Amino acid sequence: MDLDVFVTAHRAEWDRLDHLVHRGRHLTGAEADELVALYQRTATHLSLIQSSAPDPLLTGRLTQLVARARSTVTGTRRASWRDAVLFLTAGFPAAVYRSRHWWIPTAVLSTVLAAIIGWWIATHPEVQSSIAAPQELRRLTRPGGEYETYYSSHPAASFAAQVWTNNAQAAAMCLTLGAFLCIPVIWILFLNVLNLGVGIGLMSAAGRLDTFLGLVLPHGLLELTAVFVAAGTGLRLGWTVIDPGPQSRRTALAQQGRAALGMAIGLALVLFVSGVIEGFVTPSGLPTWARIAIGIAAELAFLAYVYILGGRAARAGDTGDVEAADRSAELPAAA
Repeated sequence: MDLDVFVTAHRAEWDRLDHLVHRGRHLTGAEADELVALYQRTATHLSLIQSSAPDPLLTGRLTQLVARARSTVTGTRRASWRDAVLFLTAGFPAAVYRSRHWWIPTAVLSTVLAAIIGWWIATHPEVQSSIAAPQELRRLTRPGGEYETYYSSHPAASFAAQVWTNNAQAAAMCLTLGAFLCIPVIWILFLNVLNLGVGIGLMSAAGRLDTFLGLVLPHGLLELTAVFVAAGTGLRLGWTVIDPGPQSRRTALAQQGRAALGMAIGLALVLFVSGVIEGFVTPSGLPTWARIAIGIAAELAFLAYVYILGGRAARAGDTGDVEAADRSAELPAAA
């Protein structure tokens, strides 16, 4: 394609579109129709230039023009409580449901790996001694030791806030760093699994595995599920870089990335609930069975939320992406 000839042939249309965009709401009916037609034509021109004769200056100008024209055509839409309700009842659970083929295997493999690490540490005293000195291990695992006092070492409210912040950051990192070919996500996930496995192994070696599980399970079921969902979604995002499927890599990444960022908000709410349980239920004087029952109830409620509301929304076509009016325009692909 001869770029100079193409620009000469269509510059008048672009200038006319720019003029109509500047007039905004003061257009007549005929001018509004003309604006829509020119917007669609210019979007096609931009696609042709990007695929056949990319020119940074011209591409930048037309990209801005198309974006401004689209904003004029569609108008601006303010967020409302309806958006929040739709996100919580459809968008977020649908995104979690649709990514279940990633986070469920992640959860299973991580749990098995944590159990193997715990067994290896518990049955090999030389591994335990490489982790810490014997007196340090006793200080960690004895009754009233650091594994137990950790959950009551700070006021419940501040401890819950601290735990929530740390876990939300870890989940957000899994979601956003997945685009780097999954490697950061795998590392973050491994560190979490390793910490859990070390705790299982050391407390098991001290004959206090029941105490450890009684402390971890009330909040850990929901907390770990949220981390596994974040990790699985991050891995899915990373795989999109490798294999975008029938869509272009840019379009597929944009769709998966928007859904992942939305999930970061939803998972922050889930982790807030687990943080409250960890701050107020785990260190409470409730019997162990009661604390674990609360953790199981929270986990089952989340899974029901995902599979009932999320499954229904996913079958209705919801992907967890933002509404079409809030997405960037997808340019037609040149043949």
